Amino acid sequence: MEYIILVLSIIAILVLYYVSDINIKKLKELANKPNLNELVKRFPENTEIAREILKKLNNESVKVEENKEGTASLYIVQTNKIIISNAKENYMQTQTIAHECLHSVQSKKMQWFNFIFTNVYLLYTATIIILTVTKVIKEPAMFLTILVILSAIHYFIRSILESEAMYKAKYLAKEYIEENQLCTKEQLKELVDQYEKMNQMGIKMVNFEIFFKDIIKVIIYTLVCVIV
Repeated sequence: MEYIILVLSIIAILVLYYVSDINIKKLKELANKPNLNELVKRFPENTEIAREILKKLNNESVKVEENKEGTASLYIVQTNKIIISNAKENYMQTQTIAHECLHSVQSKKMQWFNFIFTNVYLLYTATIIILTVTKVIKEPAMFLTILVILSAIHYFIRSILESEAMYKAKYLAKEYIEENQLCTKEQLKELVDQYEKMNQMGIKMVNFEIFFKDIIKVIIYTLVCVIV
């Protein structure tokens, strides 16, 4: 059983990567737009953008914090806080901020479930690996099956949260820029067109990345089962 799951997992990664047409080189090229990067330098500060977008979403209770040394933006459901990376000169930043603001208005039930379940999932994975290596678990088939199910649940929840926020962020960012007259109509069209190009590839890439991180846990545990 372990060999079958190992082979199927590797095949799944290769097939999904191929059919998704993920091109990291092209994504980097799309992200490098000097004229648009120069344009957004004139936009308000990151925290101001976030607060204005949260006001549009009627969710001003969220705390906003800028991490000047960080490279990732995220919404933390436990503290109801948005942490924004210091990437003001990147033209994608307004959409990224909109993305995190949208996370803050998503179903709290799903957000909390994602937080709790992810921690349980990681703890379970680490525990069964240790117990299998130390030969406390001698018949790992059932534990492997549970891990596959947990991985599927985790992917399902994360992909819904991320895909929804990524899809809506473009429109929310467009509305914010338009309402505040931060650039000309022509510049806005170019900016939104670029958002769309990035999202077409980015949504697929994010979903593949979530799937890859989940399936790699299955592969690692399967290899442990085979070796031990």
